[in-house]
This record gives sequence, structure tokens and C-alpha cells, in this order.
Amino acid sequence: MSRLLCLLAGFGLGAAVLMGLAAPLAQAAVIGINQPAPPLTQERLSELAPEQRQAWAQYLAKSQAQRHVDIAALAAERAALKAAGVAIPPRPAGGNADKTMPLNQAVAWYGAAEALRVADNIVSFQTPAGGWGKNQPRDGAARLKGQDFVANNNAKTSVAGDFDKAEDPGWSYVGTIDNDASVTEIRFLAKVAAQQTGEAAGRLRRSALKGLQYLLDAQFPNGGWPQVWPLQGGYHDALTLNDNATVQVAKLMGAAARGEQEFAFVPAALRALAGASERQAIAGLLAAQVSIKGRKTLWAQQYDALTLAPTTARNYEPAALSTSESAAVLIYLMSVPTPPPELMPALVQAVRSGVQVLRELAIEGYAWRKVGDAEGRRLVAEPGAGPLWARFYRLDDLTPIFGDRDKSLHDDVNEVSLERRNAYAWFGSSPAKALAAYQRWPHRLAEPAD
Repeated sequence: MSRLLCLLAGFGLGAAVLMGLAAPLAQAAVIGINQPAPPLTQERLSELAPEQRQAWAQYLAKSQAQRHVDIAALAAERAALKAAGVAIPPRPAGGNADKTMPLNQAVAWYGAAEALRVADNIVSFQTPAGGWGKNQPRDGAARLKGQDFVANNNAKTSVAGDFDKAEDPGWSYVGTIDNDASVTEIRFLAKVAAQQTGEAAGRLRRSALKGLQYLLDAQFPNGGWPQVWPLQGGYHDALTLNDNATVQVAKLMGAAARGEQEFAFVPAALRALAGASERQAIAGLLAAQVSIKGRKTLWAQQYDALTLAPTTARNYEPAALSTSESAAVLIYLMSVPTPPPELMPALVQAVRSGVQVLRELAIEGYAWRKVGDAEGRRLVAEPGAGPLWARFYRLDDLTPIFGDRDKSLHDDVNEVSLERRNAYAWFGSSPAKALAAYQRWPHRLAEPAD
């Protein structure tokens, strides 16, 4: 542990970094209250430099117009049902979406009748904008006219003033990249279409192309993506790296631009747009890397779209550096087959800086596990365990930070409620994959001197 302290001393840290690494601190207390992320609005464009306002004004106008189109389409379906004396169908069921749209099956599986049925159900739930909702199994019934496009995504555990609670559960996450939504649907459609012929192949490819255009429309002028588009408000308007959302879209754009495997059907004009989109996404990720005391460090989970300042998300997710999402960004940057030459120097430096910070923050000799029913999950000493990283680190001094459903922020994970401590990954090992990938990276430069 002394090595950890010595390494973190470069950031001006002291023994406080050991919070949550052993017994609860005697002086542990609430260190802050999470504030809601600001939505992206026309009024806020005055914060921008004049030369940036036009692009953002056009983006907002497109979002607002598409939202009106989407709402009107559902309203028209329901008006027709009412005129015919037919009841509005119940909201679709929620659940695990990924397992119903596997992307790792043998090629022949995608040519089977079951895969085609899932693909057709996906097409039926595509919104007028071209995206999809989240957390919906795609192996059930196809969407009926007048039925909501999405399941109810409100959390079962909620508190007053919940940042994530939608006033209308039927119109929340209507088009999202959260939890790999939209990206997974597009990739699945492309795989199934590649094993079909005639009208079936054409139908699925048209839906996939509409999905790609949806993601192009949703991309911010600065290269990132919001969690929900058309914009929904709140933290959903933030540039979102959470659950690797922006990274997954950028990777999809790269695959479409290169016509990889099942994306060979993408027309040349759309390939060019997808290639430009990925380049813009890479530039945006490089710009979003957070500097602390003049040093490039890691990435946040989400950012204010206009200012690129890290911002909050759910009640317990602070404006902070996020090691899991940072690891995904680093792995992606190292995996781009042909990075734009003009961005290559900045990309190499970004990767080197991020990897070095992850090395310095690694926690050895501890495990994050359940101690007992009353104690819940805790960080406990365990010789030989690790490395681990806290999920979130403060933006001022790189010490870990933890949140709770009541919006309280803590410097000791043991002060977080049992429910949030057990149900959230406050510590994890995913950054180890980024460190391993760096060792194989062809562009890796000589290690900086200690």
C-alpha cells in the first residue's frame, strides 16, 4: 500500500486515499450532494462562442423536430385505433435484451427461422427516428399499432427527486444507446440480413441503414453522442461514455465505414459519412480526456455536451473520472485500424497518459466481495488479490468517491447504503484489460522515466 501512496503523492494526495480500503474511517462523513445535470437547451447556447452556436442550434432544431414526428406517429396510430373502437395494446415487456440478440453465434444460426423472427420483431419496434429503446427482449411478439415503442424503464427502487424517473414511462428512452441499445439491433439485423435473400434481406438492411442514419443524426457537433435521442432532458442529454455508449457507436461507425463483414451492403455515400463520424468521435474523445494539475488523466462517465465538463448522471453517479469507461476508451483508441494521421500524436499521448494513471491507481492486495448479509459488500484485505480500481475518482485530487440514492457523496464506500453497496460495481478489474492491451499496442512508445 505504500507504493500506492507514493504514486498518488504526485497528485498531492495523502492518507485519505485509503478510505474504504480497510475499516470505516472514524471521521467519515457526507462530502457533498449530487446535483442534477443540466439539459441541453436553446437558452444555453449563449454559453458557446459565436462560431459554435449555429451548429448546435441546428442540432437542437433537428432533435426537437424529430421528437415531434415520433410523438405524432404514435398519436396517429392510437387515433386510428380509437376510431375503430380498438383498445390500445399494453406496454411491451422489459427484460434482458442482449441474450435475445446474440452477436456471437455461428454464421448458419443467423439464417435460421428463429433469427429471422427476432430480426423482424426488431424492425417492428424501430422508432420513426430510426433508433430503439432499451431492456426489451426481442424474441417476443412484434410491436402492435398503437403500442409504446419502449418498456417501462423506471427503476423499481426510487426516491423523491430521482434524476432518472420519467414522468411518462411510455415515453422514456425512446431511441437510446444506453445498455448497447440501437447498436446491438443494427449489428444483429446486419448479421441476419447477410444470411437472407430477396425481400427479407432488403427489409432488414433498410432497417439497419435507417438505424445507422439515426446514429449519424444523433451525433453531437463535438463528436460524442447523448444517451437518448431525440433529446429527453436531464442527464440523458449528456455526452455519454457510461456503459461504453459512445465507444460502441464509434466502433459501429468504423465497421460500417470499412464495410466489414456483414456491413458490405452499406452504400458508398453512407460509408463516407460513417467514416467521418468515427473520425469526429475520436477527436471528441481526445478532447474529453480530463486534465488535473496540467496533466492528462482519464475520462468521465458523462459530460455536459456544450462545455465538456464532467457532469452527474443517476443520483449516485457523481461528476468524476470513471476507470471502467476510461479503460474502454483506451482499448478502443488502441484498436482503431487506421487512426487519422492528424490525430495520431494526440492519440498516442492520450493513451500513454491514461495508461500511466491507471497504473498509479491500481489497488493490490484487496478484494471487493460480500462479507455477510449484514455487512454486505466491502473492500477487504486479501493477500495476492487485485489489481482493483475504484469506479469513480474525484476531479480535484484523484481520490475515490462514492454516491448513494439520496444523492449524498462519500469518501468511504462503507458509508454507502447496503442496497447501493451490494448492487453497484464500486470497484472493478476491467482497467487491467487496457493495461494488457497497451503491452501489445504497436504504437506504444518508450515508457516515461520514473
